[in-house]
Amino acid sequence: MSRELLQYLEGFITPERKQRFEEILKYRTRYFTVAIEDIFQVHNTSAVIRSCDIFGIQDAHVIEERYGKRLDKNIAMGAQKWVDVHRYETTDACIAKLREEGYRIVATTPHEPTCDLFDLDIETPSAFFFGTERDGLSETVLSQADERLRIPMYGFTESLNISVSAAIILQHITTRLRASDIPWALSEEEQFDKRLDWTRKSVRSVDEILSRFPGSI
Repeated sequence: MSRELLQYLEGFITPERKQRFEEILKYRTRYFTVAIEDIFQVHNTSAVIRSCDIFGIQDAHVIEERYGKRLDKNIAMGAQKWVDVHRYETTDACIAKLREEGYRIVATTPHEPTCDLFDLDIETPSAFFFGTERDGLSETVLSQADERLRIPMYGFTESLNISVSAAIILQHITTRLRASDIPWALSEEEQFDKRLDWTRKSVRSVDEILSRFPGSI
């Protein structure tokens, strides 16, 4: 039924869009993921999610313990349609969920690092945590992190804006990942599920369209 539904919905999008979905899904990964902790400036959270989309990271985890739901859809430029955004009320809940899914916790920080970006071991699925430019990550993340990752810097300034840091790290690690022998791609089932999800989101008046599908979803 799901495959019949996808075929039905694809009749309402262009062949070019269908092909674009298939091409992009070849480069999507859940091997690495991103967690954003209590960012006050909404454009920073949105920009990180946009970077996830650009570099093929399928999931972003947003911790909203202090400031509540602040994702700016306009600045994300629609990226939240293509990236799966998971929200948490506490940092502990986010860390617990990611550990349950088999991720190593990597705190990005210029202070007391255990590893530089260019020396990072990519043999283990990892969740990269980003905090505010002013305060950085919470002690909750730092104390539970398996690795503290630093971007090497050679000027007087010792910190980067979170969105810039995320873009640098994601570009570097995804380039290395795709050049490796690590099985990083989404499974066929995961790719199918995302094709169906993205196609649904691309069809105007989708509820009305679905009501006409045989069997009615």
